Amino acid sequence: MEVLQRDPECSRPEACSVLESVNAAAAGKPLCCPNHEGKPSKSEGVCLPLQVMEFYCESCETAMCLDCTSGEHREHVTVPLRDVVEQHKAALKTQLDTIMSRLPQLTSSIELVSEISRQLNERKNEAVAEITSTFEELERALHQRKTALITDLENICSTKQKVLQAQLSSLLQGKDHIQSSSSFTEQALSHGSATEVLLVQKQMSERVTALARHDFPEKPHQNAHLDCQVETEGLRRSIQNLGVLLTTAAVAHTSVATGEGLRHAATGQHHTVTVTTKDKDGELVRTGNAVLKAEITSADGSRITEADVADNKNGTYEVGYTLRVEGEYSFSLLLYGQPLRGSPFRLRAIKPSDVPQSPDDVKRRVKSPSGTGGHIRQKAVRRPSSMYSTTKKKENPIEDELIYRVGSRGREKGEFTNLQGISASCNGRVVVADSNNQCIQIFSNDGQFKMRFGVRGRSPGQLQRPTGVTVDMNGDIVVADYDNRWVSIFSSDGKFKNKIGAGRLMGPKGVAVDKNGHIITVDNKACCVFIFQSNGKLVTKFGGRGTSDRQFAGPHFVAVNNKNEIIVTDFHNHSVKVYNADGEFLFKFGSHGEGNGQFNAPTGVAADANGNIIVADWGNSRIQVFDSAGSFLSYINTSADPLYGPQGLALTSDGHVAVADSGNHCFKVYRYLQ
Repeated sequence: MEVLQRDPECSRPEACSVLESVNAAAAGKPLCCPNHEGKPSKSEGVCLPLQVMEFYCESCETAMCLDCTSGEHREHVTVPLRDVVEQHKAALKTQLDTIMSRLPQLTSSIELVSEISRQLNERKNEAVAEITSTFEELERALHQRKTALITDLENICSTKQKVLQAQLSSLLQGKDHIQSSSSFTEQALSHGSATEVLLVQKQMSERVTALARHDFPEKPHQNAHLDCQVETEGLRRSIQNLGVLLTTAAVAHTSVATGEGLRHAATGQHHTVTVTTKDKDGELVRTGNAVLKAEITSADGSRITEADVADNKNGTYEVGYTLRVEGEYSFSLLLYGQPLRGSPFRLRAIKPSDVPQSPDDVKRRVKSPSGTGGHIRQKAVRRPSSMYSTTKKKENPIEDELIYRVGSRGREKGEFTNLQGISASCNGRVVVADSNNQCIQIFSNDGQFKMRFGVRGRSPGQLQRPTGVTVDMNGDIVVADYDNRWVSIFSSDGKFKNKIGAGRLMGPKGVAVDKNGHIITVDNKACCVFIFQSNGKLVTKFGGRGTSDRQFAGPHFVAVNNKNEIIVTDFHNHSVKVYNADGEFLFKFGSHGEGNGQFNAPTGVAADANGNIIVADWGNSRIQVFDSAGSFLSYINTSADPLYGPQGLALTSDGHVAVADSGNHCFKVYRYLQ
């Protein structure tokens, strides 16, 4: 454009050259090579035969003349220009067709976005009208109340004034009578003759006596109490909170639905699906009130099943339904009228009797808090896949299930008494802190017992109450010893190497190792976190007892994510807190309760390769999965063999979740599909 806007007699040779090429191309003339001399004058308008660009360099993707082929392009593959023109024209045509085919889609998107924009303005105007109408109505109600109060005030005052005025009139009249009688009597006594006094004496005596005996209304017949008391504080608070604007940033194409109920259902049974809403950038939406509709129709469209949507008020929704007839269905989930990612889903309903049963579907007897039920000792029994299992990798960690369980209550190999921490090494080992047996037990990834070590005692190298355990990058086993108040380090074969934290720690519970090789130790009693070098030198510590962001109330376990951030479970504050590698607070999530994303005393914690956070919810006996920002994603399905007070939690080297099921004196490994 710059070239075409210049005068043809421009001073810049390269600009003139381009201009000539443009003009020549427009006129259908042969193009001259700009790199060699011998170009004709503008008046001639022709090129010498050697300078006509008739060849094409495939390496440089440019046209050139015959001189160029033997010059700077002599090492390159060159072909006649006419041979590649059609090929490039076809490629350009294909690319053009590709982008042109997007025009209808873009037009449709423009119409959709414009319609949403129009609806947004329309709803804004409706909301403004509703707000205006509501507050005008409130103003009228206030004015009516004001008028009613003033009217009542006038009436009460008038009634009281009538009583007081009547009393005042009676008192004034009595005063006048006394004054006139006194004046008349005093005048008669002072100036009257004896005869005159005797003549009026009787009359005056009777009058004065009557006045002296008269009962005048000297005490007030009313009071002046008339106040107006208007309690406005509560009303002001109500007005300040009057009206709530409901909106979310949720969009359908990034929001996801999870749960087996999307694909499979048993007739007559209630199924639920979790919908997690996200914004345009894929970030979790943390508020509710989104307009979500669910509809299930049969394949022929003849039957429609209603689905209930429950708003969890945290950006997730539970969609529940019950199908009565077996067959193929279409499960449609619409967010603000737009289909969720993957919607509509193909849903298949079968009879409960047709669901394949596995041996582990028979409920195991586990010891309850007050019962005396026995335990079935079961080591490394692999659980058959369910009818819903698949080898396809899922986008979200859902539909997980028990692979095997190891252990029962006892003191032998592969038996536990109140196991606490659990960890996994990169070489396929699962390490368990058997707390009340004062030992560490090691298993393979498939649950086979390998070894155990540990001697009860309070000397270095002995264990009194091992709670937390982790494996460092050298394969050494790091053990938090709660009662000995230090952290012991053992080699991979159980030989004692060192102890750290003695004299500083009061009750270490959980341990982890970060990318710098630092040992992160959670002190449950002191309610703080210590960061040590592997030689025991203190790097830093943070925390204290309390409820603020940098305080804890009985912290339990710790994990380090892919960003080298420190994740701590705050047991009595029912939350999980995240700090950077230096101990600076980043964020926290969770509150006390039983809902999605809530905790009843969280314990074990782990982070997967994507940064998702897996938390053992001790009081609710479940495992929850959150994204890296702390937003709830899903549960790990533990219903086949329920947990009872889970403690430590870890991810094995083959990507499964291992959890210390303390109340059942065993550890369990669940499939975890990232």
